Amino acid sequence: MAAIIRDPSSAAERKFDLIVIGGGIHGVMVSLEASRRGLHTLLLEKEDFGNHTTFNSLRIIHGGLRYLQRLDISRFRESVAERTWFLKTFPNLVKPLPCLMPLYGEGLRRPFTLRIALVMNHMLSLNRNNGVPAGSSLPAGEVIGSDATKRIFPAVPTENLKGGAIWFDAYMPQSQRLLIEILKHACQNGTMALNYLEVGHLRQRKGKVTGVEAVDRESGQHYVFNAQAVVNAAGPWCRRLAQNFHTEVPDLFKPSLAWNVLLNRTPLSDYALAVRSPANDKQTYFLVPWKGRLLIGTGHAACSDDPIESPAVSTEQMDQFLDGVNRALPGLNAVKDDIAYVLSGFLPVRKPGSTQLTARGLILHHGDIGGPEGFYSVSGIKFTTARRVAQRLLDRMPFTRRNDDQKEAHNGSTGLPSLGLFEAPPAFSMTNDDDSIWKEHLKKIVREEAVQHLDDVIFRRTDIWEDPMRAKEIAPAIGVLFDWDESRRKREIANLFKLLERKSIYTGGGHVEQ
Repeated sequence: MAAIIRDPSSAAERKFDLIVIGGGIHGVMVSLEASRRGLHTLLLEKEDFGNHTTFNSLRIIHGGLRYLQRLDISRFRESVAERTWFLKTFPNLVKPLPCLMPLYGEGLRRPFTLRIALVMNHMLSLNRNNGVPAGSSLPAGEVIGSDATKRIFPAVPTENLKGGAIWFDAYMPQSQRLLIEILKHACQNGTMALNYLEVGHLRQRKGKVTGVEAVDRESGQHYVFNAQAVVNAAGPWCRRLAQNFHTEVPDLFKPSLAWNVLLNRTPLSDYALAVRSPANDKQTYFLVPWKGRLLIGTGHAACSDDPIESPAVSTEQMDQFLDGVNRALPGLNAVKDDIAYVLSGFLPVRKPGSTQLTARGLILHHGDIGGPEGFYSVSGIKFTTARRVAQRLLDRMPFTRRNDDQKEAHNGSTGLPSLGLFEAPPAFSMTNDDDSIWKEHLKKIVREEAVQHLDDVIFRRTDIWEDPMRAKEIAPAIGVLFDWDESRRKREIANLFKLLERKSIYTGGGHVEQ
């Protein structure tokens, strides 16, 4: 597998077909799909790859069962196809996830209604296991009785319990590794990817894009990168970037605050659980068993129309979230002291100040509204369908239209045939492996994955962040793997410790940063 080589000087000497701004899942997927079409692509990220919303997801690859409630068959089929793509391409990084929803005979959550929905889910996704390794295939769902529901979920509230609905989705135990492996695949196909490069200006001539100007945040060096098209995939900040480079586009990204909470609590089941609070609370909480702990999502709240750099969950919002979870599961009694991490980010909504998510990603060619030709903005909504959004974006570019021999790769029917399946790197933090083993793996990561800082390794190349005490314990040994002097090494360790404290402890002092 190709390394991610961080060489801005070399990139500045080349002429690219496409520059992608933003190293979250949507920017990385645009780079992947562009490289598969033979385009010379440059990805620029102002921080580290996958540092914001992408990192803070619930780690689930959804098949779109909920879309059947609204009979949105096209979105359902799209989600199923993309889930299949992840399962067959990354079987060591994306795993089947059994899900259970207790049924109480109210609203749509009745055994009869869910039985129909699960039959539809099965019949409309008969090809869901095509090309998927046997150990990663997804069975059909079913409705089970109350006794079987209690066996799977012993702590289920039993009053008026009628049974449970079981279906199967997928999840990413190491979502940060998945992003890096996708990016490495793009680099294998010719993409250059540069982290800590902040784009400050869009270059154009006679109304057409010619490239961008950017500054290397590590060295302070300024660069000009040349390309005939530029994609703004800056996630929650794509609207601000579009305004800086062309004009305000209000529909591009209207932010809302969303968060998931990792608790230092034992999972309540081997299944992911979909539970809802009683009375007037229509919020459904998803409790995911995650490496021996409980990951709960998703909290959602309105926020400022101009997102700040670090999304923050207030004390009041966290109190309401935990109260709702505890009302949905009266025996849980989760408190702030149980919180290991708060994973927060921004998601786009239909109206400012609301929590109603947009239905689909938005793709805009600024040349169509009086802006420079070759400048595009994309605002995505789901990790699951980021690749499909990238494909639709590239289909709109006149120089990236598919020819016949590209169609098979484009429609996802063969995964990534030129490189085969990915192999997942090992986990680090939850084991006591011999030092020499994990140090060799980390040396390879530092050497081949554009690592610039200690927290790049801890949070976005490995799962060491999951155990803050372990991370602090081995941080000095990891620091030695870099070509740093003692002063730099101490600064990096100190910065890492501050970040671990901020991310891992909920103080109740007003907010929790991502």
